Amino acid sequence: MPILSAANLILSNLDACEDPFALFAQWFEEAKASEINDPEAMALATVDADGLPDARMVLCKGVEAGGLVFYTNAESAKGRQIEAQAKAAALFHWKSLRRQARFRGPVSGIDEAASDLYFHSRPRLSQIGAWASQQSRPLQSRAALEALTAEYDEKFGAGEIPRPPYWRGFRLEAQEAELWADGAFRLHDRVRFVRGAAGWSRRRLFP
Repeated sequence: MPILSAANLILSNLDACEDPFALFAQWFEEAKASEINDPEAMALATVDADGLPDARMVLCKGVEAGGLVFYTNAESAKGRQIEAQAKAAALFHWKSLRRQARFRGPVSGIDEAASDLYFHSRPRLSQIGAWASQQSRPLQSRAALEALTAEYDEKFGAGEIPRPPYWRGFRLEAQEAELWADGAFRLHDRVRFVRGAAGWSRRRLFP
């Protein structure tokens, strides 16, 4: 008698996948309908000058042509690490779907126009916050941050807020991807993809 019929359904889904981003896009849409908060949240890992890994949560704001787009202060810790190493890893974990998606590859900046477009789509207070926050650097007190926010709010008034020159978009171009789906009794479904000159190759891994 076959076991784990539900897990077998997941297995057939992954076995039919030749492009990890095609299935990832489907999972991403399903996560938007099932996750309570921030289905676009991903753990972004970089390394510092000593090779020590550093990870934090960011929001993925675009999935395009095998790449993940996110935005940040380029003078933050992750911005400086990306500038020095130009590579990163990202992990999505959707508890409601019991799935994970991992990506690794080089990171580059996206064009200024795209960064402008996304910046001006953000809520006004988020735009002001990008000016007020010297991300990753020491902060004397919460009151100091609130004072800077009020200062920039007054400075820009009701007019358009320009994008700070240090605030920009980045694109992680995945050279490796791994899709993982939970299975009963820890018999998870796990497939690794590697991008080559001829496209993606795939290999199933032990869970």
